[in-house]
Amino acid sequence: MIDKKPRLIARCTDVADVVAALNYGREQGLPIFNWMGEMPFPAINALFDPFFPKGLQWYWKGDYVKSLPDDAIATHIREAAKAPSDLCLMHLYPIDGAVRRVPKDESTWSARDATWSMVIAGIHPDTKQAQALKDWGRAYWKAVHPFNLEGVYVNFMMDDEADGRVQASYGENYGRLAAVKAKYDSANLFRVNQNIRPAAS
Repeated sequence: MIDKKPRLIARCTDVADVVAALNYGREQGLPIFNWMGEMPFPAINALFDPFFPKGLQWYWKGDYVKSLPDDAIATHIREAAKAPSDLCLMHLYPIDGAVRRVPKDESTWSARDATWSMVIAGIHPDTKQAQALKDWGRAYWKAVHPFNLEGVYVNFMMDDEADGRVQASYGENYGRLAAVKAKYDSANLFRVNQNIRPAAS
């Protein structure tokens, strides 16, 4: 059984612990609604489907974020207000908990001192707005990037990102990864992504 404090919910290790933590939350007052419960993984993956149907135009830019000073927040607010559609967004995904307990060099991913993973997503149903999405996303990113770290979660990169950003995203691990790539995929067959280039022999 976990310590009955909400801040310790992250320590839950099995279903019983999760249920105990949620029950503690329910006991603090009558919720307006309660949709908590077990859910199949495919259902979780489909939760946002009605909001983002197939056929939308997308343009993404990302960064790792260490902190959010007042000037950064003001910049986000200013740039977000220029969005070309109501579907455009900026998300900050928290990086904490178990992530911080793994050394940077123990896996490919090295951004373990970041606080958030940021993505700016320009979204529009009209194909004629594709350039407007790019212009907005690039300008937004350029304005906030000085407050951020150099790397980015590679799934948040578009095909117009420079190779240097891929290297910055893997940090000190990039050299070892490039050596592995050279050994097992020297011809760079697996390249339809923001991929690691084979190290020069």
